[in-house]
Amino acid sequence: MTIMINTPLTLPSGVELPNRLVKAAMTERLANSANELTERHLRLYKAWGDGGIGLQITGNVQVDRRNLEAPGNVVIDGAPSNEHAVMLSKWAEVSKTGGGKIVMQLSHAGRQTQKIVNPQPDAPSAVAVDLPGGQFGTPRAMTGDDIKRLIDKYAIAAKAARAAGFDGVQIHAAHGYLMSQFLSPLTNRREDEWGGSLENRARALLEVVKACNAEAGPGFGVSIKLNSTDFQKGGFSREDSAAVIGMLNALDLDFVEISGGSYEQPKMMDMDGLKPAHEDPVRESTKKREAYFLDDAKEVQAVAKMPLRVTGGYRTTAGMNEALANGEADLIGLGRPLCVDVDAPAQLISGELSELPKWEKTLRIGPGIFGPGSSIGLFKALNGFGMQGWFYHQLHRIADGDKPNRKLGVLSAFLKMQGIDSKMAKAYHADLTAKETV
Repeated sequence: MTIMINTPLTLPSGVELPNRLVKAAMTERLANSANELTERHLRLYKAWGDGGIGLQITGNVQVDRRNLEAPGNVVIDGAPSNEHAVMLSKWAEVSKTGGGKIVMQLSHAGRQTQKIVNPQPDAPSAVAVDLPGGQFGTPRAMTGDDIKRLIDKYAIAAKAARAAGFDGVQIHAAHGYLMSQFLSPLTNRREDEWGGSLENRARALLEVVKACNAEAGPGFGVSIKLNSTDFQKGGFSREDSAAVIGMLNALDLDFVEISGGSYEQPKMMDMDGLKPAHEDPVRESTKKREAYFLDDAKEVQAVAKMPLRVTGGYRTTAGMNEALANGEADLIGLGRPLCVDVDAPAQLISGELSELPKWEKTLRIGPGIFGPGSSIGLFKALNGFGMQGWFYHQLHRIADGDKPNRKLGVLSAFLKMQGIDSKMAKAYHADLTAKETV
């Protein structure tokens, strides 16, 4: 049988997917000041659920409220309150109205926590993010007890996800977030059992997976998002990635998603970092085949015993079907296109649509917009974060019941998101202070 995007798939946990299309995890920044779900989440995820997607992966649900990717993240830091538990159940329910499934992504931002949230976040070692603008502070190196408590936090979140009716959890170990920081020798300079050799650097991730597996069972799976490489000299390499896949083989994962990069080398967004990448992220064969990390996925096929998912760059039905038919990927992830066209999966499967728009190719801030002498580094950073802001803004419009604004400028989107983040940060800190004084 030739596998295509409309071919069903049963994951190792027993979860049955109606097709091979997966909504990639994208941060929503829609939570209230207590970092709990809102009706806006439900509206957004129902729109995606009704759009024909086989599987949705949520935006990064944080497991530690003091270490966030953004102040508007959803957080499960301990057992949810009754009200939050009800909303989590509604989130799972509305996401599956179209017949697809839903997996909750669990994450911890580590040193990539912005200063507006925490000026001294937790990390494996005290190594700050190397980006201009002063958005990130120098982190605090976690103690061994901190790491053990962290592992428990992931297990508690996985238990809450299962109780709410989700079909699994995905551990975010890519893009420079905490689990990825443990894996990289650039950001993990520890000399204890959590650092040094790759086996030690992978220990935190493996223990988190084991803890989440203990809360799983039939019909509820655990998966991983893993960097193929972080594209930095002396960092997490393709050889390291393949070795970690080998370590994960024995842990009964539903699938591994192959990605790459970090804030310093944002290859997951098809963007260049401020410094030259150490490894070529997009080889010639991959350029012809659309997906950013397809060649990396092909290389670990010989090692991986679990299904593989590739996200980033897919835009044509032909390219998706070719990767599936050739056994280069088992699942196809879609991200940015779904920020504008929530029903794109149904259109692709029906044949109504054969190619998705490449919005990111037109979303660039022109050089010189800030006048003579403006920093090239600042310009690159604004392009990356500005593009993110553009797509976030579209999600917020859908969450509000509006149509996407395709004419929105990138700089305008960047400024809008900065304003939203600032407002959310103030509300977040006010809520933290109020709870601490009770």
